Amino acid sequence: MRNLMFNVFNMKTLYKRLVAVLTVIACMTTSMAQQRVIVDLDIDSDVDDASALAMLHTMHNKGEIKLLGVIVTSDDSAAALCADVINTHYGNPRIPVGVLKNQDSMRNHSRYTSALAAEFPHRKKSLAKMHDATGLYRHLLSGSPDGSVVIVTIGHLSNLQNLLKSGGDRYSRLDGNTLVAKKVSKWLCMGGQFPSGKEANFYRPDPASTVYCLNEWKLPVVFAGWEVGERIVTGGEYLKSRIPSSNPVYRAYELYNNFKGRASWDQVAVLLLTPASDKFFDYVADGRCEVAADGSNKWVAGEPSNHSFVRLKPNADLKMIANLIDDMVVN
Repeated sequence: MRNLMFNVFNMKTLYKRLVAVLTVIACMTTSMAQQRVIVDLDIDSDVDDASALAMLHTMHNKGEIKLLGVIVTSDDSAAALCADVINTHYGNPRIPVGVLKNQDSMRNHSRYTSALAAEFPHRKKSLAKMHDATGLYRHLLSGSPDGSVVIVTIGHLSNLQNLLKSGGDRYSRLDGNTLVAKKVSKWLCMGGQFPSGKEANFYRPDPASTVYCLNEWKLPVVFAGWEVGERIVTGGEYLKSRIPSSNPVYRAYELYNNFKGRASWDQVAVLLLTPASDKFFDYVADGRCEVAADGSNKWVAGEPSNHSFVRLKPNADLKMIANLIDDMVVN
């Protein structure tokens, strides 16, 4: 009897320990499943960057992603401050902002960035106090689990090129290419036109960075081309009716075109982080994207590669996609 009771006691103890271990594993799996995201944007000439960044914060606040940092690839003098405004408004002022430093010239050419920086609270008061973009990229990647980070680029690729070309530093002894291969799972890129064309993020102002990044990138990359976002109009009366005027994104659309609506190029790339994207988009992977020196691109059909691009499903409801995007902007 004593042996039986002892065995029962041991079984109960073992069961409790097993449950504890399984609980830890479940928590680890959930944590690993959460996508860690770095967004690289040029929040200046167009307003879709502001909407896309707001979408990422909404997803971050709901625990759907972990937004690690914001890389600003722009020569607009208020662009990074504007990004910091949006970070702050959505309750995430400590999410770091990295900027492309030591540019030959900086000027304010946006319809909305300087106004947002002047009218809304933000944590950083000057570009000088912000992180260098390459250093921030490397810091965020080196501190992440292997294969856990998704890089989303919705601007030109100067900073991504600088990351790939970077050498070892205080954050990691690995060079940029090796660090990316170790820490990143995939790259979502708003850029190009498919099956062929010439799109601004690829050719302006730094087409050489596009050529370099596409040649050097070895992990999966998904392109959201101009032709997809062009058909999805957001930032119109529907958003205006939903978003409070105290939101800086409201002000951005008001200043940009007073809510006349705008194509959703950048937001499509962000939408690819969500399960809903499979409802709206097909993926073409039988070939690869080739970029010429002038930034024009074409899809060369052939064997499947690490490249793919998205296209709208034939029955995709464009208004439903637009409303979903606008809803994701509202805090």
